[in-house]
Amino acid sequence: MHWLRVALLLFMLHAVPATAIEPFVIKDIRVEGIQRTEAGTVFSYLPVKVGDTMTEEKAAQAIRALFATGFFRDVALERDGDVLVVVVQERPSVAQIDFSGIREFNKEQLTTGLRQIGLADGRIFDRGLLDRAEQELKRQYLSLGYYAVNVTTTITPLERNRVAVNFGVEEGDVAKIRQISIIGAQAFGESELINLFVLRTPGLMTWFSKLDQYSRQKLAADLETLRSYYLDRGYLEFSVDSTQVSITPDKRDIYITVSITEGPKYTVSGIKVAGEMLIPEEEVRRLIRIKPGEVFSRTLLTESTKLISERLGNDGYAFANVNAVPELDKQKQQAAFTFFIDPGRRVYVRRVNITGNNRTRDEVIRREMRQFEGGWYSDEKIKLSRQRIDKLGYFTEVNFETPAVQGTTDQVDVNVSVVEKPTGVLLAGAGFGSDGVILSGSVQQNNIFGSGRSLGATVNSGKINTIYSLSFTDPYYTVDGVSQGFDLYYRRVDPTENQLGRYQTKTLGGQLRLGVPVSEIDTIQYGLGYENTDITTFTDSPLFYKDYVATFGPSNSSVFLTAGWARDRRDSLIYPTTGSLHRAGTEIGTPAGTLEYYRLTYQYQRYFPLTRDLTFMVNGEAGYGGGYGGKGKQLPFFKNFYAGGVNSVRGFKSYTIGPKDSNNDPRGGSRKLLGNAELLFPFPGLRNDRSVRMSVFVDAATVGDTYSTKELRYSTGLGVFWSSPLGPLKVSAALPLREGPGDRKQVFQFTFGGTF
Repeated sequence: MHWLRVALLLFMLHAVPATAIEPFVIKDIRVEGIQRTEAGTVFSYLPVKVGDTMTEEKAAQAIRALFATGFFRDVALERDGDVLVVVVQERPSVAQIDFSGIREFNKEQLTTGLRQIGLADGRIFDRGLLDRAEQELKRQYLSLGYYAVNVTTTITPLERNRVAVNFGVEEGDVAKIRQISIIGAQAFGESELINLFVLRTPGLMTWFSKLDQYSRQKLAADLETLRSYYLDRGYLEFSVDSTQVSITPDKRDIYITVSITEGPKYTVSGIKVAGEMLIPEEEVRRLIRIKPGEVFSRTLLTESTKLISERLGNDGYAFANVNAVPELDKQKQQAAFTFFIDPGRRVYVRRVNITGNNRTRDEVIRREMRQFEGGWYSDEKIKLSRQRIDKLGYFTEVNFETPAVQGTTDQVDVNVSVVEKPTGVLLAGAGFGSDGVILSGSVQQNNIFGSGRSLGATVNSGKINTIYSLSFTDPYYTVDGVSQGFDLYYRRVDPTENQLGRYQTKTLGGQLRLGVPVSEIDTIQYGLGYENTDITTFTDSPLFYKDYVATFGPSNSSVFLTAGWARDRRDSLIYPTTGSLHRAGTEIGTPAGTLEYYRLTYQYQRYFPLTRDLTFMVNGEAGYGGGYGGKGKQLPFFKNFYAGGVNSVRGFKSYTIGPKDSNNDPRGGSRKLLGNAELLFPFPGLRNDRSVRMSVFVDAATVGDTYSTKELRYSTGLGVFWSSPLGPLKVSAALPLREGPGDRKQVFQFTFGGTF
């Protein structure tokens, strides 16, 4: 039993409190061991003060309180007569944080990140935080493909119990994808499938796009693209069996191997519709895009369920559920589908909530809403509302959410969140070519005081065109959406400065405008204006201009009427991917002035979404003009049509395509045909940025007094469009493919601001 007595004795010794302090009344408190911390800081955390009776319980509380501050490595309490002595050993503080060997990241950003987790100059040094920061730094490098990175942390003690922290980084080289292999592909070639991937082996542009660097998220997206490719081509039982990502010992090369099972190719044998039919079955079947006898396509199947759900959503069934259940016949390799429809309860909108509009008034957004509070929910009206708000041009993002109202089964809220962009724009334009530089500028505020009204002033200092103008538009002059506006302008045209014609014109004019919406997508515009134009010719001016002055005089006045129609089905004003735009207009000089003429214009623009990233755009414009009634019966030459330039046929100098006068200078024509075709795609490396994209284009136009393909000019090239914070920027580099005598090339062109 000797060992039992020993164990019992040890237990009793450990049971004695470590802070065995006899109770006493504290006459004073003294702090020892502090170097940086003020004594008052220690006193503020102590749960006892002078005059209290010190006990073992209060001693334990004091030690816990001081440890909890994190300032001290060790704390002890001692008694010196009636004086409580607090003996502490401080933790070191961080005097400085340095980085060495870092090239990929900004050191200031890293310092800010460390401060957010508590590691910064002047803070208490914490080994746990240091380890956490080191691991996070490694993780950031690994996410960028630096698998050979080595992070070494050095702690250097300094005077006054301080330390210096240094993160030494050996970044190494970025690991590149050297090979992507797909095992099990039989129906399609391996190279064809690999081309579907965003990830790729090093190529011409991968230094910029960094798509040759491995990313788990990008690989997952590529595998889903691969799966969709097979499922859209009938391989209903396709599966990805395994994915292996291996890296070489030197951590420089990555090899990706994907094993797949294709399975048989299925065709659709039949379509059935079941469930609660709130709309006629014939209408439901018209919405089903997948047809019997066709090869199965998951995209068409998903589109079919979406169209049916949206159709029910237009009648208020916001939570309609449509499921397509397959019945497989593996022997015949056929699949029949039954569309089960569960419309759920019909719901109405309780409230429309708008957030993010710090400058724009609520009413400016609400008047574009076509889904009203208290009305039945409509998916079509929700989409139309979003498009109308987006087309205001005041926001970079417009998002809609329709959450159910808690505690109800038949109500939803519509939450509209917007991200505003600057609507006060300083616009500029320039073109570079053999004939020099042309500059222009304007100041425009498209949302005055958040009211939705626009006010603009333009100053164009070009050698050819000098323009001073003031314009104002109220898009909701009436509650019905009738717009009203006016334009005042002075325009001096002097082609002699750039060898474009030997004449000068000075025009002073103004116009009143009225716009009437006739449907959600159709608007009719009316206008009444007056212009006075003075014409100056010279001794060496071509006979074309002298004859005009001899017939109509050197000063002409025009009282003109305008009328136009626009139908806009585009899904976005800044980044359209689908839809169309129609514009038709006419301008008629009435007998109230000295000029009697007419100008007719028409534009058609269409966007075709080819893939998620590719959009094909076609644009066509036509112009026709002439005179009527009195003398001359011709279109005034300063009302002629022109072509060429960054917004017309790129690669040719502005206004230079068309007939030439006797000095071989362009004079325009009364007929115009213009066509553009563009393949639009995201800017490399900025796939998800909707403010910028590139295009490959072909432009063509002919201008004259007759429509003649013999005078057709066309070009091709690359373009970039960026909706920058200061205004739209459009840049093009074009090569004319067909030129004529006297044509003037301008390979590089850009405009900063304006409407494109």
